[in-house]
Amino acid sequence: MSKKRAIVLGGTQGIGKEIVKFLAARGEEVILTGRTTESASAAVKEIGNGVTGIALDLAEPKTIAAALKDIGSIDHIVISAIERDANQLKSYDIDRALRLVTLKLVGYTEVVHQLSNRLTPTGSVVLFGGLAMERPYPGSTTVSTVNGGVTGLVRSMAIELAPTRVNAIHPGIIGDSPYWADKDNSHVIQRTPLGRLVTMQEIVEATAFMLDNHGINGVNLAVDGGWLIK
Repeated sequence: MSKKRAIVLGGTQGIGKEIVKFLAARGEEVILTGRTTESASAAVKEIGNGVTGIALDLAEPKTIAAALKDIGSIDHIVISAIERDANQLKSYDIDRALRLVTLKLVGYTEVVHQLSNRLTPTGSVVLFGGLAMERPYPGSTTVSTVNGGVTGLVRSMAIELAPTRVNAIHPGIIGDSPYWADKDNSHVIQRTPLGRLVTMQEIVEATAFMLDNHGINGVNLAVDGGWLIK
């Protein structure tokens, strides 16, 4: 049996890198992308296990086709790339907003567009959103908007690409991620029924579930320990 092949967009750091490690460890041939050749190469060197890397900037969607031209058949597409943006309305930065909107909505879509005819018959796609769409905060206008847009992408892609499955993970605050680990998250923990924050391993496992379970399609899954219900 031939190895499954996966591509993880945004696989050089954070949760994306953990997903790359997981898929490679279970025997998949994994391609990761980073915004630069240097970041992709550094992640490949660190992870090893047969992982390869390419440079691709989702915020430059007209360059995506060329970056992906040598990618052959694919079983799994994971798009976890993110840029954090605290763009206050009173000091609204149009360039930053345009970059994030382009990255999440146009960049994500263009990747799936380019690879859709290379997905295997049982292939699947997992996108990443976030819960700022449900719990906005000062400065989250663009983040909340694009994460809400991901829910729409999931639904429309699942219809257009049928029978290919398309789903999304919407993480809560990931307690052991590099971004959140050193912050005071006690106010979130207090209103989370689980009594703690979710972990990177739990996000990875949720991603694998959505990639593998052939009955899951068109789903936007919040992985937040119950934070949204309290």
